[in-house]
Amino acid sequence: MGKVDDERAFFSEAWTEPPQTSQKKAVAAEKPHYHGHRDRLRERFVAGGADALPDYELLELLLFRLIPRVDTKPIAKALIGRFGSLAEVLGAPASLLEEVNGIGPAAATDLKVIAATAQRMARGEVRGREVLSNWTQLLDYCRSAMAFETREQFRILFLDKKNGLIADEVQQTGTVDHTPVYPREVVKRALELSASAIILVHNHPSGDPTPSRADIEMTKQIIDTAKPLGIAVHDHIIIGRKGNASMKGLLLI
Repeated sequence: MGKVDDERAFFSEAWTEPPQTSQKKAVAAEKPHYHGHRDRLRERFVAGGADALPDYELLELLLFRLIPRVDTKPIAKALIGRFGSLAEVLGAPASLLEEVNGIGPAAATDLKVIAATAQRMARGEVRGREVLSNWTQLLDYCRSAMAFETREQFRILFLDKKNGLIADEVQQTGTVDHTPVYPREVVKRALELSASAIILVHNHPSGDPTPSRADIEMTKQIIDTAKPLGIAVHDHIIIGRKGNASMKGLLLI
């Protein structure tokens, strides 16, 4: 009778895990669920490059470092949902970035640093080179620098006799739909830099790059002022979030 009671008592006791097994499970439970996702995302990037990832996943990779110990997937999706694309996220003002849940002042500033770095790289691709033969790179640079600005900017690219880029300057910053431009000031600056030609660039914060009547008239005034002084106006490019427009390509100048 005593032996049977002992066996029943043995089998009825709650089984307890060895201490080491319990500790391993506790560590596994503490490891955030998104760690495996981060590793897989990095592996996909290494294997296929940026083209293997949609915008929100590429943004996730950036946010891994900017916002540690947080699941950044919903934050990346929220940013893309708010602004539309990775380029528009990086081009957005820091104050608007901070309106997205999960983005604080530090992360917003870091995103703007990344945007500035990308612009510097794009500018490096065109500086000192024959601009007209690197038109795609020029447009990429102008787009990264201006497409997502909330106010109009009037930018001038000053070129030497070989159409190499001497300088790139923002001459005026205006309102959401207007920038004052003074043809004499444009030509004066070109003479100061000994530029043989210029390319005019400005952005439309509305997103639509279609030239306005005022844009066309202003461009013709600059051409008429520059021509007698031997300064050519190669083009006037309008940059918008929805694309770009070349006045020369549209046969407007």
